[in-house]
Amino acid sequence: MKHLYDHLCRYDADAWSQALDMLSANIAEVDRDATRIWFAFYPLKLAHAFAGADTPDDRVAIARKLGLMGRWGLEDRIDSSHRFLYGHRYWPQVKAAIEATTAMPTPLGALVTHVAEQASAASRAPRDLVLGLSAVGLMTLRQVGVDAFAAAPGRVTTDGADGATPASILKVRNREESQGVFGFLRGIRKQWTVTFNEHDPSARFTAIQDQDLATAAQTDKREYRSKDPRCIPHEGPIPVECRAASCGTCWVGVLGGAGRLTPVEPHEAARMKVFGYAESVVGTRPLIRLACQAKVEGAVSIVIPPWNGIIGRLS
Repeated sequence: MKHLYDHLCRYDADAWSQALDMLSANIAEVDRDATRIWFAFYPLKLAHAFAGADTPDDRVAIARKLGLMGRWGLEDRIDSSHRFLYGHRYWPQVKAAIEATTAMPTPLGALVTHVAEQASAASRAPRDLVLGLSAVGLMTLRQVGVDAFAAAPGRVTTDGADGATPASILKVRNREESQGVFGFLRGIRKQWTVTFNEHDPSARFTAIQDQDLATAAQTDKREYRSKDPRCIPHEGPIPVECRAASCGTCWVGVLGGAGRLTPVEPHEAARMKVFGYAESVVGTRPLIRLACQAKVEGAVSIVIPPWNGIIGRLS
């Protein structure tokens, strides 16, 4: 695996982005956006910054410079960072395929495809369902190194969503929620469901039409701080420190319903570039948003990253 790791070190962030562009159409729809979100959550440039740290004090200094909060990096979540991908259920086969890889086809997209083909044969799953996860797995190896990758047990996180199919997940993500037969007569504003963990049926809160995600999440008074210390007690599952796109704490990935959030305004786009969460905002309804700025116009499924910071300072 050392040779594979050395081979992966030849590719910079632009090469990975180009590979994703090439592979995107061949990744199963259920994981197409999820794969992009994962790569936004675990950027190579952040890993590069810490790779250059010689001592623990250096790492602390880097974290302070970037204002990092939460749990960044992949070393302690090699088996779990990609849980929000449907392909996660095939992680044992994908990890084994990566560890057994001796062929080093170029370009990078060809290498990802080769791993996916081996994992597909082992799992008997269609290649498109493991293609995104194969890219994720190779990037994980690139960031954590051979020893940490090999030491990870390669287990799948089991839960109640294991019986879901790609079609059933997409159906839920694309649902058009009814307001009831007489909803328009009650004079109330439309209400929409926001899902923040597709594996947990209780991981939902309600947003009123044109309410931003962060404010809507605040109505969820359950206790989340024990799971994520960034959360304010009894103010919902989305970490927030401000309401004006000043802190960047509330960034989220949009798994389903990106078109049901209001378009990105210039202020949000500018702040996203400052934070470095997106090198540029692609389109008016991208997959990475600031929850305090994105207003809800329909049912949405999001995933909350485990960290935040201002990695734009690395540029």
